[in-house]
This record gives sequence, C-alpha cells and structure tokens, in this order.
Amino acid sequence: MAAAGTVAAAVPALAAPVRTEHVLLLSVDGLHQSDLDWYTRTHPGSALAALAAHGTEYAHANTPVPSDSFPGMVAQVTGGNPASTGIYYDATYNRALLPAGTTSCAGVKPGSTVDYTEDLDRNMNAIDAGQGLPNLPDGVLAMTGNPRSLINPAALPVDPKTCKPVYPHQYLRVNTVFEVARQAGLRTAWSDKHPAYEMLSGPSGSGIDDLFTPEINSKAPSSSDWTKDNSATQRYDGYKAKAVLNEIDGFDHSGQTRAGTPGVFGMNFQSVSTAQKLPLSGGQPGGYRPDGTPGPVLQSALDFVDRQVGGFTAELRNRHLDRSTTVILSAKHGQSPIDPSALTRIDDAPLLSGLNAAWRAAHPGAPDLVAQSTDDDAMLLWFTDRSPEAAEFARQYLLAQSGTGNGSTGAPKPFTHAGLTTVYAGTDAARYFQVRPGDPRVPDLVGIAQHGVVYTGGHSKIAEHGGAAADDRAVPLVVSGGHGARIPAAVETTQIAPTILRLLNLDPRALQAVREEGTAPLPGLGR
Repeated sequence: MAAAGTVAAAVPALAAPVRTEHVLLLSVDGLHQSDLDWYTRTHPGSALAALAAHGTEYAHANTPVPSDSFPGMVAQVTGGNPASTGIYYDATYNRALLPAGTTSCAGVKPGSTVDYTEDLDRNMNAIDAGQGLPNLPDGVLAMTGNPRSLINPAALPVDPKTCKPVYPHQYLRVNTVFEVARQAGLRTAWSDKHPAYEMLSGPSGSGIDDLFTPEINSKAPSSSDWTKDNSATQRYDGYKAKAVLNEIDGFDHSGQTRAGTPGVFGMNFQSVSTAQKLPLSGGQPGGYRPDGTPGPVLQSALDFVDRQVGGFTAELRNRHLDRSTTVILSAKHGQSPIDPSALTRIDDAPLLSGLNAAWRAAHPGAPDLVAQSTDDDAMLLWFTDRSPEAAEFARQYLLAQSGTGNGSTGAPKPFTHAGLTTVYAGTDAARYFQVRPGDPRVPDLVGIAQHGVVYTGGHSKIAEHGGAAADDRAVPLVVSGGHGARIPAAVETTQIAPTILRLLNLDPRALQAVREEGTAPLPGLGR
C-alpha cells in the first residue's frame, strides 16, 4: 500500500461521504481500464491515482453493445441496454416513423433515418449550435441550458400518429436518473457534445435542469472542427469542465446565476477519444505505441483529464462538499484497436454499393437493399426488404467479400469476409439484441468486425468504437470514497444508474430499464 500513501500525500483523496447528497458523474470517452492502470502506475501522485487508490475500482467493467456514445451514455443514466432503451446508435433507422420534413402525413410510407447528431443543429458550424452568441468560442458558457431550442425540427423524423417531429428525448423508451432525481426535488445538470443529448432529459423532457451542449463538430479557431487537433479538443473540453466547476460552486453552468449544487451532475470528456483516433496531432503521433502504452498525444490528453479531475475534487473540498459528494468515473465506450499493428482500414462504401448492385441484379426493379448503414468498427445495416431471403442474401454476400484495405502505416493490407468474423441477419440480429423480430428500430444485420478493422475511407483515423471487441468495451469504473477496493467481478456500465439512485437514498427500481432488465447496483459499496 506504499503507492496509496504516495498518492494521498500528493493529491488528497475524497473521503467517504457521510451521506451522499451529490453525485458527480464523469465519462472519459475512449478510456480503457488498461489506460487507467497504466496512468495510475506511472503517475502515482495524480488525481486519477488518488481516485482509484481510495475509491472502489471495478477492474472488469464493460459498456453495452453497440459501444457507441449514445447507447453508452444512455446506459449509464437509465440502467438499460438497447433492448429496453431503443437506442442503438446516434444515426439509425426506424420503420415506424416518417422522413424528416414531412408536414402532410396522410399516405406517406413509414421508414426514416433517425439522425441525432450535429446534423440537427440550427448551425452545426457554430459552437453554440446557432444560438447567435457574441465572443465565440470563449463566450460559449453563456449558451442556453435548454438546447432543445437549438434543434432544427425540420431535421427530425416525424411521428405518423401526430404528424409532429420526434425530438431525441421523445425517442428514448425509458426514464433516466435525472428524471427520478428531479421528482425527488434534486437539481440536475449535465454537459455533453451535441444539443441532441437533450435525450438524457428522458421521455418527460424535463429531467435535466441545466444542460450545456457546446457543439464539438463545429468549426474551431485552429482546425476544421474541435476533434481534428487534440489541443483544440482539450480547449473544448475545458469549457465543459469550467461549467462543472461553476456548478460545484452553486451556480448554473454559465457561472452567472446562483442555483445550488446539483444532486446529479457531470460531463463527458472527448480529449482521450480524439487522441486515440488521430494519426497525428500537432506533429506528434496519436494513439498507442507498439507496446500498447499511450503515445505522446494520448499522454497529453490523459494529463489534461487528470488536471480537470483534480480541479473538481479540490473545488469540492474548498466548498466543503467532499463529505457529501460521490464521484463516479467511467466511459461511454473504449476504442479499437489499441495495438497499431492490428489496424486494418476498410472503405465500406464499395462493400455496400456492391451489395446493393447485387441485390438489384437479382431482383430487377427493386430499390437498393440498404436503407441505412452505420459502420465504425462494426457494421449495422437496415434494409428496405425485411424478408428472410434478403437477410440471408446480405449475409452471404458480405462474407464472400475480400479486398485490400490499409494498415497503420498506410501500406496495403488485405482483408477477407468484408472484415467481419460473424454476421447476424434478420431474426438472428433481433435475437442478438434480445428484442422481438419485427421491432421497428433493430438493425436487420449486425456484423462483428475482425479485431482491428475500422470502416473508413482514406487514412484519417487509426481507431474507432461501436463494436463488440474488448478494446471497445473494457472501460474503467471507479466510485470515490472507498478504501482502495479493487473488485474483479464483471460488471456493466448500466449498473451506474441504479447505483446513483441508491447513493442518493432513492429507489433504483424507479428506473424502468432497471425493472425490465433486472439491473443491479454495483456490488461492494456497502452504502
């Protein structure tokens, strides 16, 4: 326990709360358990080391499949997988909704993309998503805490029953911890990367009092957007970190209106994720070294996150909130591959156009088979034809495809079976997600990628997430205020939601997904 003593001397740990009145949830997107292990071992005086050494650490935590940001974050605040939440990705397809922009619904055939990304913003090129604030980007803290007003309703799918747009919060099938906390009289706040994260307010639309969502894919001062240079991503994350500090101090995210420290609040970090994905940033290599340790850009991102976490814990102590606040640190998703030599980049466009051409050739007059594709390091396809014949046709076609992609150096690299190990199609795809066949949201085909495969044209990224690989799913999960316990049992990030409610002395079964899936609070906390 010498290392723990060193940590305590360098960065005082949060004491176990006498009574938890506040939960600060932090999602460090892309962070693996192996990254946290490496960082705490090599930086024993760090804030992250203090959090792990004096908290309860779950060494085998996994995020849901698909391991994308939307299902990953929704899991943490609902306790549910896509089977109960209905959230498979940020860009999907729904056969029961009408296309965006539909204003006269009579006679319109159902079937619509559901795009809950930056594409919804009034102005996706502005960090305030089109609010029209002066002095951007640094003036972004004046952004509204109700970003629903920044969503363009004409970009939303339409409910055929009401002929009205379906906002993200209306698309979520189950309630969230924010709704339960608000119903109990607690204030809530959250900071995330797109206005579409108003989904986290839950079906009521009122779960989050103060939602700060600067647009990460907007134009940054020094690059095409905030994700294309890691120093820009750190600057972007810094705005959200400042919002959290303001909330710790009892203000709203802007720091201008006194509101009281929220009962449930927090943010997501993007800096680690972009550092893992970028081949180069600032002239330095992104991602990992051949031995699996973080390279210079990723180290810088980890240092940045550590400083912010240290700032939060210091401010909690300064405000005498350390004995009433529990910090939970995890990640929406990991990133794959960690090993640079495993990378195989495959352009999925020729695979999908080939599938469509083959289908049309075999079925003259038929439309393209693929209605929507979402391919990062997994393949999710929605079809215009849901017959067993179509499902088997697509499965066999993809598994027969071979070609040449490129590796981490850009050199040609052959692939087989379209880069997939397994393909679930039709009823097998529904069974994979444990939903009934015919569900209007479930993909018609789920392709499990070979280790290291990333579906991308060109050489713009060296890692991705969204799949079922260990690199995608093995994320850290630490709850502050323990005694350095390291729990080896397998847990899921869905268990964060009922844990938050239990810490606040609220009923975990107030969450619909907890009741539906039987999601248990995290073990070993003894609170």
